[in-house]
Amino acid sequence: MSPAVVFIALLTAFAPAHPGDPILVSAAISLTDALEEIRQAYASSGGGEIRFNFAGSNVLARQIVNGAPADVFISADKAQMDYAQARGAIDPRTRVPVVSNRLAVITVPGRAASIRDAAALTQAKRIAIGDPVAVPAGVYAKAFLERAGLWEQLTDRLVPLANVRAALTAVESGGAEAGIVYESDAATSHRIEVAFVVTGPGAPRIVYPAAIVTRSRHRAEAEKFLDFLRSPAARAIFQKYRFS
Repeated sequence: MSPAVVFIALLTAFAPAHPGDPILVSAAISLTDALEEIRQAYASSGGGEIRFNFAGSNVLARQIVNGAPADVFISADKAQMDYAQARGAIDPRTRVPVVSNRLAVITVPGRAASIRDAAALTQAKRIAIGDPVAVPAGVYAKAFLERAGLWEQLTDRLVPLANVRAALTAVESGGAEAGIVYESDAATSHRIEVAFVVTGPGAPRIVYPAAIVTRSRHRAEAEKFLDFLRSPAARAIFQKYRFS
């Protein structure tokens, strides 16, 4: 990073906050549609302006740890929030679970009827998932396949991608015959079919924690938005997008 870029980053990080400035929320990309609608509901309720930074939770956690400006962090899993917390990047006293999700196995149109359970995934030649090394959706997908006894058998067919929306796009475009994404992501697309939603004892527990970033320059507004995320109004919007 050049000295000029470092200087600009420092100016941004330490510039004084002003009343009415938007808060910056770094959120898991799977929350995009729901949070965009929640932003409107929040404004209608008298809340301030919000800007979102959507990406894979692993990317966001490292951005925040490395000093990127943010007021609130919403992760798609506990591990990435733990990573930020262990490095002092979030205030653990503000950490709360916000919403949960489920995995869905999706296919290109016309294939869903032939893939009704985990074992039937062996029929697919290419299966798109989030990178199981780092991306929460991929970590959850790996856990699901391991519990089903299929991980080793399917490893060569998996297409690991940068985030869950990339996995969805791969199936939409026909680049993969099947994919494992969040149920909420599957609900946003009309170009795929849902083969089945992962339920039962083999289903991973998917919880999205949120917390205020230690360096937040808009603490009061960040706390207000965090409270709103757990309100009945926000809950109704999350449910609309298949979060639970």
